[in-house]
Amino acid sequence: MNDFLNQVWWGNPVKNYLLIIGIIFFVWVLKRFISRYIAGLLYGLVHKIWRNIEKKSFINLVVKPLGLFLAVLVSIIALYKLKFPEEIDVDVYKFTAKDIFHSGGNIILIVTFTGLLLRIIDFVALILERRANFTPDLSDNQLIVFFKDFFKAILVIIGIMLVLRYAFSLNIGGLLTGLSIVGAAIALSLRESLENLIASFIIFFDKPFITGDLVKVLNITGTVERIGLRSTRIRTDQTTFVTVPNKQMVDSVLDNLSLRTQRRGDLRLEINLQTSSATIELLIGGLKKIMDRKEVENVNIIFSEITGNAFIIISDYYTAPVTLQEFNDVKQTINLQSLKLMEELKIEIAGANMDVRIIQ
Repeated sequence: MNDFLNQVWWGNPVKNYLLIIGIIFFVWVLKRFISRYIAGLLYGLVHKIWRNIEKKSFINLVVKPLGLFLAVLVSIIALYKLKFPEEIDVDVYKFTAKDIFHSGGNIILIVTFTGLLLRIIDFVALILERRANFTPDLSDNQLIVFFKDFFKAILVIIGIMLVLRYAFSLNIGGLLTGLSIVGAAIALSLRESLENLIASFIIFFDKPFITGDLVKVLNITGTVERIGLRSTRIRTDQTTFVTVPNKQMVDSVLDNLSLRTQRRGDLRLEINLQTSSATIELLIGGLKKIMDRKEVENVNIIFSEITGNAFIIISDYYTAPVTLQEFNDVKQTINLQSLKLMEELKIEIAGANMDVRIIQ
């Protein structure tokens, strides 16, 4: 048995292969239990900083990427203990098979570690979102989502740089210097994307609107559902989902309907020229009574114009900043009662009747 274990296959004793396979198998089988144990230790440290953290939420977010990273790390360290077989160390273009396997291992390790850090960012964002939910200011939630995406993008860029450095042995300093010249050309070609990115920072710090606000911009009216690094997503009144570049959200005239103090309704009546002045006075008095309701805060009714076609009465009334459905209910009630009043006073709308006179 000892003779078999000491036999050398591809430059390594058989016992070394069996040991490495056993270690890798043990780690991959027990990675979930090991990662849960380590996550529990990390939770004890994190809990000292943030007291209101749920252990279950922390473990569910961290266990899977942590277990994968540990399994990959131990596997790569174990494989590095073996001598690479010279029999398969062939040249592939300018690289040897050993270099390719080495680079592949570094790529897998960097990718799994980056994935672990991304999940940690998600966990930190989850904690901050829960804290922000206890504050009345919704801009805190908006900033958390924005910076979560921003730091994730930065982390992915750093991961790519590490892959280029440790997997492909590229000089990052020289690469960045060379890219600085190319970057100017790229910046010009991506000018709109950079403008949208800058506009997103303006939105977050100037706060012309926040997530959940009802806005009107570029003939689009809807509720802001998400503010991203490049664009803002708006759910319109027709329940469609519109994406507007942040630059247009900043440069265009934007009406934040959620910040208004009142809603305005208008009533314009063009009545027949045969209507007497006394009837018009009764109509105006009746309209004032109709609009004297608890929902209406201010009202203005005037006999506006006398034209060759009609007498024009204009009324504008203001309600509290209620929902659109509540405002439409008030508007409908006022319109119906005004129509009933005109029927009672036998007032006709201008142009409702037409007399044709034939002379000779």
